[in-house]
Amino acid sequence: MLREVIRCRGHENVKATHRSTLEFTKEDYLTPRGDCILCIEADKGINDLREEFKAALRAGRRLRIRIKVGGLVDEVLAEGSPRLILDHGYSMVIRKSDYVDARTLAIRANKAARDIDRRIVELLKNPETIAEIELVIDEKA
Repeated sequence: MLREVIRCRGHENVKATHRSTLEFTKEDYLTPRGDCILCIEADKGINDLREEFKAALRAGRRLRIRIKVGGLVDEVLAEGSPRLILDHGYSMVIRKSDYVDARTLAIRANKAARDIDRRIVELLKNPETIAEIELVIDEKA
């Protein structure tokens, strides 16, 4: 199983209301306009993922994104693509659409920021809250 774990924290400006994207960032701040960002100060960006993991995404494998905060868990399913660039220093964006840029981790997601469990979002409005983001490549293509 190919798996990466990212830890990040909340921020008072977390809104998670974007309709088509979900983002985790290594940045240490969040403006009110960042409505797709779920957490900041992530300990990994796309460039920090193992090459084997990125190769699986570029092979079109399915990605499970498990967002864990306290005892709560939400899961997002998305797809890799041969078009993925996977070359960004601090952001990871999961998209419902097919759009790809350097920040795109996966496309055709079944959820965006606004679809994330609102109890998780409420917890992530506290800068002391720590989230664990588990990225798992499904065994089947």
